[in-house]
Amino acid sequence: MTEFANFMTNGMPSGYSSRGGQVLNPYNISTPTGGSSAGSAVAVACNFCTVSVGTETSGSILNPGNLGSVIGIKPTVGMLSRSGILPLSNTQDTAGPMARTVRDAVLLLNAMLGKDDSDAAMGTSVGRLHEDYTAFLDPNGLQGARIGIPRDYYFEELTDGQLALFNASVERMRRLGATIIDPADIRTAREIKYSSVVLNEFKTSLNAYLSRLGPGAPMRTLKDIIDFNHAHPMETLRYGQSTLLDAQYTSSGTFTEPQYLRDRATDLRLCKELGIDAAMKEHQLDALLFPADFGARITSRAGYPSIVVPAGYTSAGAPFGVTFSARAYQEPVLIRLAYAYEQNYKVRKAPSLRSFI
Repeated sequence: MTEFANFMTNGMPSGYSSRGGQVLNPYNISTPTGGSSAGSAVAVACNFCTVSVGTETSGSILNPGNLGSVIGIKPTVGMLSRSGILPLSNTQDTAGPMARTVRDAVLLLNAMLGKDDSDAAMGTSVGRLHEDYTAFLDPNGLQGARIGIPRDYYFEELTDGQLALFNASVERMRRLGATIIDPADIRTAREIKYSSVVLNEFKTSLNAYLSRLGPGAPMRTLKDIIDFNHAHPMETLRYGQSTLLDAQYTSSGTFTEPQYLRDRATDLRLCKELGIDAAMKEHQLDALLFPADFGARITSRAGYPSIVVPAGYTSAGAPFGVTFSARAYQEPVLIRLAYAYEQNYKVRKAPSLRSFI
């Protein structure tokens, strides 16, 4: 995993940690692994394991899933317990399964379900979960589905090769009976800016997590970690710790700061009510379709679910995926869509690993 979910400093590459070193992309070592669940995705891609668990705050399952050519399910925040996970944001964090097939990912999702009274976010899931999500593995799941494509803003960083792969994926979905609404733009996409939410929540959430560790735990606060890194710079500070310092010294470590409260309210308004909710209601959509993981910023702030599936490879051999996203607890819909696409167009191929021999 990328150290501290890549929330430690500026300039740290995804897949790097001072303890584990640098994870490499098995398809092309010059291609990033994506993060922060880099190891989770690469281990699955290389067939070192059947499934793995990633964690996401803002793209940390979808991004490495996209770049590792694996399935990544980022569930609704509140669907799965976060107890035991080193936190970054109490409003955005969630665990999620990663696998080479949608079925394997869903089987792991089933295994991860449960009740956790210590996680307040799970209160939103009451009466909204299913006992067995494999019931939604429908090879005809794209038939009659309404899928919207938010072209404005989310396509600006695509290369010509990636755009061609995306458009080919859309045509495949049409052939499988999906109705494609293109464009189905999210009108607030360009209004979503930097938010202080995660910076504030990190310090508070991490300190609470560390305070609950056993009596032998050497780190009890974020400041303890910063001080340890200062004392061991050769081992821990190859890229610095500027973000840790920002979190420690520019936020109060509470959820009461006016700027934090304003930013959280703005995130919900722009990402949920006026963003995803409005676009899906306007066009009567079952799901939105994003290239790669480019919708992660808006879906993560809304707390909404997504599934990334492989869509092909660039001329350089770099993986490229597409992401289905929907509103809270619409995992059954996303599973149907992702499974139908995967089963009818078996796009994924294993990495050769020749670069590592």
